[in-house]
Amino acid sequence: MPTFYRARGENLPLNPDTRSRLRGSFIQLSDGITHYELTGPGDGELVFLLGGLTVPLFYWDGVVDHLHRRGLRTLTYSAYGRGYSDRVEGPYDRELFVRQAHDLVKAIGAAQPWHTVGSSMGALTALALLRRSHQQTKSLTLIGPAGFTEGDAPPVRLATAPGVGPFLGKHLGRLLLRAHLSHNVRTPAQVRTLTDMVCDTYRCEGSMYALLATLRDHDMHRQQDLYRQAGLLGTPTLLLWGEEDQVTPISRLPEVEALLNPQRCQAVPGCGHMVPFESPERTAAEMADFFAVLQGP
Repeated sequence: MPTFYRARGENLPLNPDTRSRLRGSFIQLSDGITHYELTGPGDGELVFLLGGLTVPLFYWDGVVDHLHRRGLRTLTYSAYGRGYSDRVEGPYDRELFVRQAHDLVKAIGAAQPWHTVGSSMGALTALALLRRSHQQTKSLTLIGPAGFTEGDAPPVRLATAPGVGPFLGKHLGRLLLRAHLSHNVRTPAQVRTLTDMVCDTYRCEGSMYALLATLRDHDMHRQQDLYRQAGLLGTPTLLLWGEEDQVTPISRLPEVEALLNPQRCQAVPGCGHMVPFESPERTAAEMADFFAVLQGP
């Protein structure tokens, strides 16, 4: 595996000086340093939030504020290659991301079962993590989950092709990223805010390498068996989906329902792919209400 390259616009090294100016905490895990935040009421039930392909932990900011008001504690983090977590050597496959999530929740010493929440690609991580920590998982929430496409779109195949991929990543990666982000949310204002948040972290060296390596190494297609196996575990499940999702179309919702048999399923009007970013208060309310029902009177 070649050392990651530095793409155009990547002018920020990831080092202690860079990280000292950031909010949150950093921890050395088995594959590298992870940027995370453990916040909210100290006695609240823990909600572990797993983001998607491109986003840093800041993606969840609106949601966690509302969850804290409902008395819940939250753990957010940036996956390897995202935000200000390390860009690592080796395959960017699902096992890497599951290992990171497992290492992190273990490292913070979660004493009680937690609620796991996965959005988009993070849903695949959450499902695989559930198999490793079923007894410690109080509930599972999936939002606009990935895993039902038949294969990569032509631009992705080109961007991950040997020889061609690195060239595109180095010189055109930022343009490709911006084009992708523009399809994730609905309004121009949301596109600008999302793009600024994500692209600011893509100044870190190795970011585009990590993104394209994930598209190359992580199997995000035809994952019905992963969903089916999770459904057999019987973990209380909430499913949220944006009605106007253009990335993981809501037409897949009946199939996911059949595989997971969720206790609650909600289509969120006026939202695209990034429901937690587009409608954080609604997202938090749906989750907190679901958790409260599980808690009982």
